[in-house]
Amino acid sequence: MATTVTMTRWSLKGQGYEFCNCDFGCGCNFGGFPNSKDGSCRAFVGMAIESGSCGSVDLSGVKCAAIVAWPKAIHEGHGQCVFVVEPTATDQQVEALGQIFTGKLGGMPWELLGPTFEVTGLVTARISIEGSGPKSVFTAEGVGEGRGDTFKNPVTGEDHLANIDLPDGFIWKKGQCGQGTFRASASGVSVGAEKSNWILYNFDWANG
Repeated sequence: MATTVTMTRWSLKGQGYEFCNCDFGCGCNFGGFPNSKDGSCRAFVGMAIESGSCGSVDLSGVKCAAIVAWPKAIHEGHGQCVFVVEPTATDQQVEALGQIFTGKLGGMPWELLGPTFEVTGLVTARISIEGSGPKSVFTAEGVGEGRGDTFKNPVTGEDHLANIDLPDGFIWKKGQCGQGTFRASASGVSVGAEKSNWILYNFDWANG
C-alpha cells in the first residue's frame, strides 16, 4: 500500500552576505569550480532573515551564519560546516534552520548544498550588521567578521560598482559584488582571505 509523506513547508526571504576565498565574482557562479588560489571553497556566509517560517515556527527577524570549507568544488563534497545562531534564537528555531540548511526538507538551494558538507558544530554568538550595500560589515561576535568594500578605480581611487545577474542562479539571482576581507573560526573550522570575493544578495528560498 503506497503512503504519502507530507514535507514540512518552509520559506525564507532576506539578505545574504557571502565572503569567500575565490577571486572576484567567484568562479563557482560561472563554471561550477572555485577560482581560488588553491582550488578550495572556503566561506563565511551571513543571513539576515526578514520573513520566514518552517511549519508553525516563525523565523522572521532571525540572523544566522555559516562557516563552510570544501577542499575542492562544492559539488565534489567532503565539506565541513559550522552554523552560528544568536543566543536569542529558540530551540525550535534552531532545529527548524538545521532541518532546512542540511537539505532534509528539500527546496533549493539547500537540497543541493546540504548533502555536500558535514555539520561539525553549532555555536551561539551575537550577530551585528553595520554599513549598507557593498560596504556592509557582518560580524558574529567572537567567531568571525566579513568586511565588505567596493572595487576601486585604479586611476582615481573612486568606488567602482559591479553587479552580477544570474537568471538561473539557485542561491541568488542578482548580486552586488565587491572585495571583502573575512576571518571566521569555530569548532575546528577556520576560513579567511583578504580582498577576495564578496557578494551581497537578496534571497527568496522555499520548498514549495
